[in-house]
Amino acid sequence: MSKTKHLITLLLGMFFMAGACAAWTPERPIEFIVTSGAGGGTDIFTRAIQSVIVKNKLIDVPILVVTKGGGAGSEGYVYALGEKANPYRVVFGTNNEYLLPLVAKMGYATDDFVPVAAMALDEFLIWVNEKSPYADARSFIEAARKGDLRLGGSQSKDMDQTVVSLLSEATGAKFTYIPFKSGGEAGIQLAGGHIDANTNNPNESVGQWKGSLVRPLCVFSDKRMAAGPKVTKDKAWSDIPTCRESGIPATYQAPRTLWLPAGVSPDVVSFYTDVLAKVRETPEWKAYIERTSQSDVFLTGEELRKYITQDSAKAYEVYKREKWLVQ
Repeated sequence: MSKTKHLITLLLGMFFMAGACAAWTPERPIEFIVTSGAGGGTDIFTRAIQSVIVKNKLIDVPILVVTKGGGAGSEGYVYALGEKANPYRVVFGTNNEYLLPLVAKMGYATDDFVPVAAMALDEFLIWVNEKSPYADARSFIEAARKGDLRLGGSQSKDMDQTVVSLLSEATGAKFTYIPFKSGGEAGIQLAGGHIDANTNNPNESVGQWKGSLVRPLCVFSDKRMAAGPKVTKDKAWSDIPTCRESGIPATYQAPRTLWLPAGVSPDVVSFYTDVLAKVRETPEWKAYIERTSQSDVFLTGEELRKYITQDSAKAYEVYKREKWLVQ
């Protein structure tokens, strides 16, 4: 073989080796699949990330938001599995990915997906009507121990009812849980005085709080919410005590998560992880976190898997106690 041919062969070999080792990048449109109804928290979360990516040109192909919220979000997960190990279908959810299969037979299993990241934690609060006689969480619990209070939330055997179960277990108080289609509906019912309290996220009741229709008693977190501007005339989110401060030893937060179908290459997971790391550094993302009053976190890899294991175990104990586990 001549020196020229040998050189060409060597260069071609190097070229193909480089191609084989190149990191994955998308070559056609990506679907961002929303596992909730239009306008819900997951939908807002998904569109916020899409907007940041597009504005900052973090991905070079179009991104389509597809809403598949049926079956408490299971529709979205089943849809993502329509093509095996499809790297172009990214699922946006909460802890519903790994909790839904505990309470009902789904068209997917938890292991059908690989977690990519948790981008934020939703907080849960006890809210009462502004005209309610309960000035703080302690007086609310004392009243609940004496009589059955009506506590509303979004859907049944889901996050809000889990919070109510934890609250009852921690205090010995009994509640009648009333499920609604959404946190927004639960907020309307509380503002109208039709229920005694609800467990809405901050974003679901901030408008009514600003309008002096409801007030928060405590937040189910280990620490107070981040300091920021006043929401009402004299209160900011950071002024709300934790439920632990109020003598209620219960905490609960829900992650905002992204998933890919199992079987995708590690390069695919790395690609999306890197993009999300860039998303959370933008001013638009920081504004979203402040606007929705979520706790800013970024969990990936082993840290995320550890969180999922712990969160699943905590939920399992609640579901077992409440007899919600699927048979």
